[in-house]
Amino acid sequence: MDENRYPFPLLPSPPPLPSLPCDSCHWDSPRHVSFPSGLDLAWAHGGLREGGREGLGQPVPIFLNLTSHTWFWNLIQNDFRTGNIDFEGCMRLLEKMQIPFDEDHLKHIFKKTLDKHTGDIISMDDFRAIYRALVHRPEFEELFKAYSIDGKILPDGQLLKFLVKEQFQTEANETTALEIIMKYEPIDEVRTKRMMSLEGFIRYMNSEECSIFKSQHRSIYQDMNHPLCDYFISSSHNTYLIADQLMGPSHLWGYTSALLKGCRCLEIDCWDGHNNEPVVYHGHTLTSKIPFRSVIHVIDKYAFMSSAYPLVLSLENHCSPKQQEVMADCLKTILGDKLLSSPIGGEVDMTRLPSPEALKFKVLIKNKKVGTLEQSLLRMEEEYHGEVEELSETESEDRASDDTIPPPTVRSPSKRKGERRSSLLPQKKPKMRKTKIALALSDLVIYTKSQKFVSFDHSLQHQQCFENNSIGESYARKLLRSSAREFIAHTARFITRIYPKGTRMTSSNYNPQEFWNVGCQMVALNFQTPGTQMELQDGKFLDNGGCGYVLKPEFLRDRNTTFTPRNVGGYSKPMSLSIRLISGHQLPPSSMSKTNKADPMVQIEIYGVPEDQTRKKSSVIKSNALCPKWNETFSFNIQVPELAMIRFCVEDEVSLVCNEFLGQYTLPVMSLNTGYRKIPLISKDGIKLESASLFAHIWYY
Repeated sequence: MDENRYPFPLLPSPPPLPSLPCDSCHWDSPRHVSFPSGLDLAWAHGGLREGGREGLGQPVPIFLNLTSHTWFWNLIQNDFRTGNIDFEGCMRLLEKMQIPFDEDHLKHIFKKTLDKHTGDIISMDDFRAIYRALVHRPEFEELFKAYSIDGKILPDGQLLKFLVKEQFQTEANETTALEIIMKYEPIDEVRTKRMMSLEGFIRYMNSEECSIFKSQHRSIYQDMNHPLCDYFISSSHNTYLIADQLMGPSHLWGYTSALLKGCRCLEIDCWDGHNNEPVVYHGHTLTSKIPFRSVIHVIDKYAFMSSAYPLVLSLENHCSPKQQEVMADCLKTILGDKLLSSPIGGEVDMTRLPSPEALKFKVLIKNKKVGTLEQSLLRMEEEYHGEVEELSETESEDRASDDTIPPPTVRSPSKRKGERRSSLLPQKKPKMRKTKIALALSDLVIYTKSQKFVSFDHSLQHQQCFENNSIGESYARKLLRSSAREFIAHTARFITRIYPKGTRMTSSNYNPQEFWNVGCQMVALNFQTPGTQMELQDGKFLDNGGCGYVLKPEFLRDRNTTFTPRNVGGYSKPMSLSIRLISGHQLPPSSMSKTNKADPMVQIEIYGVPEDQTRKKSSVIKSNALCPKWNETFSFNIQVPELAMIRFCVEDEVSLVCNEFLGQYTLPVMSLNTGYRKIPLISKDGIKLESASLFAHIWYY
């Protein structure tokens, strides 16, 4: 049997132990195995009595009792061979048994065990009590006993009934049940009898298979052959920054971490550097600088480590033509075959963008472009350097296409008064801005040409499918309030990137949901800043295997849609969602607690179209972060589940007006699993809290 398949150790037969006669033994054999004092119960949880007969309508063979002893003894015997163990030894033993634990909770349980006797070491009997306190949860035992015929063993047929009735796995069959037994049951003899012990059941309920997040959505399940504009694309803003926008450091880790999270659109702000080497930093600020060349080396290394689908480099290009040529040379020499430098199949007359599937393992350059694709292809056959063309653009309401903070200008009071008067006069024509573009860099732009956004009508008349817009959050918010239907028609045709306003000096983020609601593909956030906004981003892109591309709902891909977030009309497919919040396990203690305590409460929030936005709160459980019980039911009616996100947030009630964040988990509503489910928890910094979870029953129709 392949031990690598199983999450808990499958141990070999135990070494021979002394056999002693026993006059008082009730077993059928005149001799039995003697076990060390403290392991007097067959099961670690005390389920089977030593010397008893258990059965499913008939006596169970004696080996089952012996096995119970042997299994637990095998797991711990080496650690107790030289005597009792201390706290460090207890931690090592739990790690060997692959039991997740929070150190604060373990310390508290360990100390309570020590209170029974003097010293700082524990016996096997003490360890069994600690094991039970961490592993054996009444809510799991109740479920197990409800389907076990005798409360001790769960045959494969009964497990199948549990899967169908409680977990709503209507497609489950005998093979499904047997596979679960083979994967999670740690006791050899129980497993070979096609049965499951409570130990195995606990391991199954704590596994990823019982996670609230649908297992099918952990891999790529969506059609990846639609054009690029049909997908939400995980996008980062000012990716090089790892702190604030004014004085924080620029660091290569910004790119590494974003790529490892599956981000598919990185931003690179490029400026002239010394010795003809372009640098990356936030212009007109005190943020530190990193070489453009180093950034591309890091991108080359990590580009496709988390996702095979195309990576877009959004260049905010402030370099002189001479250093733009250096940039082009870096991109070509470092990225090599990864860099997309010509249209797929040589097509230059495009009416539709290629798909993520067609662009697998390719890096796309998003930048301004001069001339046509055909002209670019003709130039590729020639060796040319130093050729520059000038690009003229109008200064629109959205102003610059990036959020670079302009140099401060001091205006006199009289000048400001003059400006107010001039605002009453007829408006002048928009100013023209001229930009010099090196052809070497321009020619690397194929499907992601940066195009100034003028208006929805202008785009409809003049914009081509491979031209993309970048719109600041404030202007984009005005547009979605005044022209939501036109906004959706626009994003159904063209890739649209939203970026944070320049006044977000602390790298704070806007709520991405409002822009996903109108189909914006690249909703760029500051990945370095934790908070609800980034939790929504992370939860959104858990979907579809975490590949960074999530197919938009059909009503956001249809160019003739009448859907708007405030008027969902016939596009509503209401979902009635019921969540019974049962319990929590090993929740992070409050930072104000000297032990392992907290006063936890849970907020369940729905993010989506305005009609679906809601929040419900549980009661507060006092002084219990180890195993709080709620048993409270919450109901939600969701009009547009395809766009809705659900967030479970656990907080410690510090006072009536102040709560402390303990952990959260966010996922798309359409990725919810039904039945009894484990809800993992993630820290404020985005790190999974391995031992902490919520337990809930999920049901919807």
